[in-house]
Formats: sequence, C-alpha cells, structure tokens
Amino acid sequence: MALLELRDVHVALEDGTEIVKGVDLSVSPGEIHALMGPNGSGKSSLAYALMGHPAYEITEGEALFDGQEIAELGADERAQLGLFLAFQYPHAVPGVTVASFMRSALNAIRKARAGGEDDPVPVPEFRKGMLAAMEHLKIPRELAQRYLNDGFSGGEKKRVEILQMAMLKPRVAILDETDSGLDIDALKIVATGVKELVGSETGALIITHYQRILNYVEPDFVHVFVDGRIVEEGGPELAHKLEAEGYEAFMPEPVVGSEV
Repeated sequence: MALLELRDVHVALEDGTEIVKGVDLSVSPGEIHALMGPNGSGKSSLAYALMGHPAYEITEGEALFDGQEIAELGADERAQLGLFLAFQYPHAVPGVTVASFMRSALNAIRKARAGGEDDPVPVPEFRKGMLAAMEHLKIPRELAQRYLNDGFSGGEKKRVEILQMAMLKPRVAILDETDSGLDIDALKIVATGVKELVGSETGALIITHYQRILNYVEPDFVHVFVDGRIVEEGGPELAHKLEAEGYEAFMPEPVVGSEV
C-alpha cells in the first residue's frame, strides 16, 4: 500500500491562482521517485502544499498519507505522521542551536507516536545518536552548538537537513531541490544519506530540475512535471533522456492569437 497517495491534487495560492493542476502520484516504502521539471513548473508549490505551508492550499483532489487525508492537518501533525520536507533554501533560526532544535523535534515525534505520552529521549542517548550521525555525514561537531542555519554555507544547510532525516526517520521524505548549490563532495554525502534512509518503511520523492543528484541516487520512477501537471512517466532512463534533450518536447504548445 502506498504511504503517500495523491489523487487529482490541485494546489492554489492564497489569491486563488492555480499552480498545480491535477496530480496523481503514489510513493510506497522502499521507492525513490524523482519529480523533474523546469523552473516555475509548480514542483515546489506541490511540496509546500503537501507539507502544510499556509500560502499553498490543496483545493481539489485527495492527498492521503497512510490512508489518512492530510489537507486539513497542520504541518506539525503531518510531520508527526512521518512526512518530511527538506527545503531548497532552509531558513535560519537565530537563538536555537542545531542540537536543541534536533532534540525538540525528536521529542515531539516520539510523543506523538507514543499516543501523547511524554517520553523524551534521554540526553546521553540523544547526544550519542546525533554525534554518530554527524560523523557519518561529515558534519563538524561544533556545528551542533551553532544556531540553526545561521551563517551556514549552502552545503552545511543541506547536510543538516539530511541530519534531520537521519534522526527523525520519516516515512516519506520530500527533497525540494536539495542538490541546488552543492559542490560534488556535499552532493555525494547528501545522496548517500538519502539512499541509506530509503528502506522497508521509508520512501522518498526527489524534486529537481536536472539529472545531477540522480547520478548518485538512482530513482525507481521518474515523473516529468510541466505547467502544474505530470506529463510523462518512466524509469531512470527518462531522467537521462531529459538531461540529453531538455524539456522542450514536453512544453505546452503556445497559444496563437487570432489575427486582426
């Protein structure tokens, strides 16, 4: 059974402008899906709407997580169910250290999954797990005591996003152009983290506009996303075709105005 299932999902901005115009997509445990499309096609809008960003509304269709409709749930409730979004441009949170943020998030997830019972992770256990994950992801230990994303480089921000995935163990991870702004070394580390996350209980949706990250994380399914719609689907070979030929063949035909 699919963990994340979208049925004819439409997304609009607060002013009513429709961005996503009917998407059908299912992500099951163990699957890596790539949603590929040009800039401005609505990929990030779909990601934000699924995670509960207040500026994006699911106006039609169904968005189900483990069989439960999520459109009316808050972002925190969706996270507690096991949905995770890695941002293209992670926000800085001055005054909150990486370690403090991670422990608060982990405790919130533990509490939700324990049926509301307060079961905070013991500090020694949390510290041991976090330091091990940081070492694996080649994140300097001193980063744990810095304010979240405050003054971080692009690579540091993305590594911390993957650190969150490693610690929170989401059931479906949506990565919104996580590869943007990364050098080769950082890209390999991020890709390794994604591959290790996906397994018998976890699936991933990688949103990107080019092939680069898919050289390190081979998707099971590729969906071409243009003008708010999925217009073509296939396997990893489709990503290679897009890299070679671009999106032009999938772009809508221009509307020709009537002659005067």
